[in-house]
Amino acid sequence: MDFFGGGQAKPQGPDPIFAATTEMEMYTDLFNKIARTCFSKCASRKHKEEDLALGEMSCADRCVAKYLEAQEKVGVVLQHANEAQAAQQAQAQQLQQSFGG
Repeated sequence: MDFFGGGQAKPQGPDPIFAATTEMEMYTDLFNKIARTCFSKCASRKHKEEDLALGEMSCADRCVAKYLEAQEKVGVVLQHANEAQAAQQAQAQQLQQSFGG
């Protein structure tokens, strides 16, 4: 081991910079999908005003809320599926070890 810590091994695990970058890309993608979907559903292309009308604003609010609610439900389903898969893999490893593999 070196005085400045050069001889120390790096801790194993996920790279925090990669994780943060991936998370930011995911949120950017989610925002872009919400903006594209809700704008095309709610904004009128007939008017040339800068601001949205009251009906367009409430439509956009409902659209974003529904989109985020759906994303949350999908996330929960995927989390349960991942947990079930992890449990199944652990059970398969235990079975393999019990048979001397």
